[in-house]
Amino acid sequence: MTRLFASDLHLDPARPEVTEQFLGLLRNLEGESGSLFLLGDLFEAWLGDDLPGALGETVALALRQLADTGIAIYLMQGNRDVMLGQSFCQAAGALLLEDPCLLEIHGSRVLLTHGDALCTDDRAYQRLRALLRDPDVRRNLLSLPEGQRRALAGEARAGSRAHQSRLSYEVMDVNPAAVEQVLRDADADVLLHGHTHRPGVHRLTVDGRERTRIVLGDWHSGSSVLRWDEQGYRLLEQPR
Repeated sequence: MTRLFASDLHLDPARPEVTEQFLGLLRNLEGESGSLFLLGDLFEAWLGDDLPGALGETVALALRQLADTGIAIYLMQGNRDVMLGQSFCQAAGALLLEDPCLLEIHGSRVLLTHGDALCTDDRAYQRLRALLRDPDVRRNLLSLPEGQRRALAGEARAGSRAHQSRLSYEVMDVNPAAVEQVLRDADADVLLHGHTHRPGVHRLTVDGRERTRIVLGDWHSGSSVLRWDEQGYRLLEQPR
């Protein structure tokens, strides 16, 4: 069985070429057997399942059509679409994954996460992350009218850009100790995540045991997909 993993598509009406490349991937998967895991930031911004917009409806329909062919689809919230919930997943024929999530692939214990929780050196962001995952805060935000939610999302994106412009490369990347700790806690062989937009395969040793950290890339200039089957995994980068 083939498993495909992707993250950080940041689908946005302003970048229709990214959406078209993603829809092309979904069409190409029809007829295959396996599963598709989207590990967060599928959308550049998500105002709530009650406000999917034309883009959200198009993506949900395409995912549902793929699911109807027998492909299992799994979604995880990212930092940009943290408000994505069960209603969208139901429309898309997908299951919403907890972050992190552990599964076994061909004998390897694989820990899936979006990746932002590993960037522990950015303490201001971690405080914001915890706030947005508070159930009461989420309910309050989702109760706001569309205009207010849209304005808050715009302010959040602008604030994020300003915040990142002040940070070093190291602070915005994952913390090595945090990586080791989640691998240790989950007794995992492989950590698979996105968020940092720095695709690669990293070997490390934790408690005398060889482990692997695989980072998915973003889709700003082309697709980034990890394909894992009986022959092993391959990180595939396809320019647009």
